[in-house]
Amino acid sequence: MESSSSTAAVETAVTVPPPSTFDVSRRPDTAGLVLNSPRPPSLREELVGVVGKAFRPHGSGHGGDRRPPRWAWVLAALQAVFPVLQWGRTYTLKSFRSDVMAGLTLASLGIPQSIGYANLAKLDPQYGLYTSVVPPLIYAVMGTSREIAIGPVAVVSLLLSSMVQKVVDPAVDPVTYRTLVFTVTFLAGVFQVSFGLFRLGFLVDFLSHAAIVGFMGGAAIVIGLQQLKGLLGLSRFTNSTDVVAVAKAVFSALHDPWHPGNFFIGCSFLIFILATRFIGRKYKKLFWLSAISPLLSVILSTAAVYATKADKHGVKIIREVHAGLNPSSVKLIQLNGPYTTECAKIAVICAVIALTEAIAVGRSFATIRGYKLDGNKEMIAMGFSNVAGSLSSCYVATGSFSRTAVNFSAGARSTVSNIVMAATVFIALEFFMKLLYYTPMAVLASIILSALPGLIDIREACNIWRVDKMDFLICLGAFLGVLFGSVEIGLGVALAISFAKIIIQSLRPQVEVLGRLQGTNTFCSVRQYPVACRTPAVQVIRIDTSFLCFINATFIKERYQPM
Repeated sequence: MESSSSTAAVETAVTVPPPSTFDVSRRPDTAGLVLNSPRPPSLREELVGVVGKAFRPHGSGHGGDRRPPRWAWVLAALQAVFPVLQWGRTYTLKSFRSDVMAGLTLASLGIPQSIGYANLAKLDPQYGLYTSVVPPLIYAVMGTSREIAIGPVAVVSLLLSSMVQKVVDPAVDPVTYRTLVFTVTFLAGVFQVSFGLFRLGFLVDFLSHAAIVGFMGGAAIVIGLQQLKGLLGLSRFTNSTDVVAVAKAVFSALHDPWHPGNFFIGCSFLIFILATRFIGRKYKKLFWLSAISPLLSVILSTAAVYATKADKHGVKIIREVHAGLNPSSVKLIQLNGPYTTECAKIAVICAVIALTEAIAVGRSFATIRGYKLDGNKEMIAMGFSNVAGSLSSCYVATGSFSRTAVNFSAGARSTVSNIVMAATVFIALEFFMKLLYYTPMAVLASIILSALPGLIDIREACNIWRVDKMDFLICLGAFLGVLFGSVEIGLGVALAISFAKIIIQSLRPQVEVLGRLQGTNTFCSVRQYPVACRTPAVQVIRIDTSFLCFINATFIKERYQPM
């Protein structure tokens, strides 16, 4: 009787709905539906909703039927797109003073690094300085990180040059090479904006922390080997990035006449920069010493070469550096040329790597300062920075860990420090480029070499080994792939092992038998806690996977049902 009454109750609940809920007579577009569901949104409405969510600030929802006035919605949207409108109202003179000092300190490090990274990207020195002007200005009004320093970085410079030079050799056709670089930068910016607008930040997560550690370590060694050309003053060198090709190029070049003056200058100033960095870490108040040491190295080495006429005795120098503000490169961007497909492929990789580095740097310092970084807004800000940069002779820019650390130590309070840095670089471009004529190439190599130890994180690799052997295999695969193959091969190996790990863990998930700790209601693994007591006549298990489906259902059933 009790069962039949329950069945009747269920039938009544299902067959006698309230008319207001299931009335479809007034909805011709839903006449065939059981429920009076709302009309699905159109493609246009979905796109508008996605874009609105990307720019809508957190906590801006309004409860009930109250709707904010149009001007309030516009103001909130503008503040979401340009965070400077929000924090600028409470900006103080004290913060401005701190940002000015941080920006000047940042410029003293950024100017020589930008010149060196342009050389790594197979571009003329001024293009590195251009990249330290426009992208930081755009990010300053759109970015949410208060400490991050935007500009060229070593890994992206290597990534860009190693892939673009496979399409066009910069030594044979430098104009077409620059055209492809600017096109890649434009497309990378478009991809980054798209990732942010459509909330595709999860794409960055496909590169795990272990993959990034291995990739950065391998790239650092490759970059260091590439600097042997400037450090030894070699005229001929390979365009390949793998360690075997570089080693062959070095040994073959040693048979040619070379001038030890380059090696002496490079090693001397490398020791000087590393020594100032050691002093800055030991005595926190002297952090500025390590920040200005690259600029001091450029000034002192340039003066020494000019005074001794060392360039006439085999010391390689920069020679001419074009002065003035960034020239327009709009006409150089080709979106329907013969290399557009190759540029798009390179742009996707550069966009992901640049975003991964920028967001990792920004979040690490945001955690120290106690605020949260919005990853999607960072993608949009970085994307617009690169789009604007590509139109003004810049290549792919992102957040630099070394310069961000200097910016943080110098007391930066907001993105105004990026504006001060960009203004300082612009002044240098306008008035001081002729002074760089006698700057030795060996000093640029030493500046790049001094920044590489921060990219090789041996301690973190050891931690990965202790925590997860499969993650260490991903790290090792990325490292060896970059070192003995290429940058693309290293990324491909890391992604392949990562997907293999996901598939294996999905097919054969770890299953833990649980027991209860005596005197509590807490259940935990009997393997980790042998004192835990199993429940008589009941087998309690925990399946360590979030992807429980038909792929692993048979494995779990056959293995654990007899238990």
